[in-house]
Amino acid sequence: MDSFKFWLKKNWTTIIFGGLVIILFASPDSKAWLMRQMISTGLFNSKIEEKKPGNVGVVSENLSLKSENGEIINTSQLKGKVVFINFWASWCPPCRAEFPSVQKLYEKYSGNKDLVFLTINLDEQEEKGKMYLEKEEFTVPFLIPNGNIPKEFFGGSLPTTVVLDKSGKIRMHHIGMADYSKESFYEEINQLLKE
Repeated sequence: MDSFKFWLKKNWTTIIFGGLVIILFASPDSKAWLMRQMISTGLFNSKIEEKKPGNVGVVSENLSLKSENGEIINTSQLKGKVVFINFWASWCPPCRAEFPSVQKLYEKYSGNKDLVFLTINLDEQEEKGKMYLEKEEFTVPFLIPNGNIPKEFFGGSLPTTVVLDKSGKIRMHHIGMADYSKESFYEEINQLLKE
């Protein structure tokens, strides 16, 4: 018993550190918190491509979505608007990490009729996605795919964010987490809104 006490005194910091690591990797919320700290550094940020002659993105295929009340939304009908598309799932720690910034972006531009938010839940059970938004008090639109998702939008990695310009061209396609609540991203969105 004395040898155990001696070992415990000698290794208490390692035990605490190990416990914290276990907690971080066992809890999706803890993982999301850690990842949120990482994206706040700006290392993972995405960038909207500038519009230059000869540098215009491909006009996107139609993406069909369904809202909670059954309304069908097609991206082909949103020309003339900037469209922010985010694919996410409640079980995905990087999605949870970036979601507060998506909510802030949504709150900042929710009164702008020229910017449309399509936040697309890919949980196998959509109730889990709804419960996550409700628990975190997020107010972004809850949408699910209405048919197949074109590969130009989503290749299988979560989170994925796509921004379409007013002509329906893809100007940003970012795979992985990012911070969308940065002033630099707001400036890029504002520029797209002016085009």
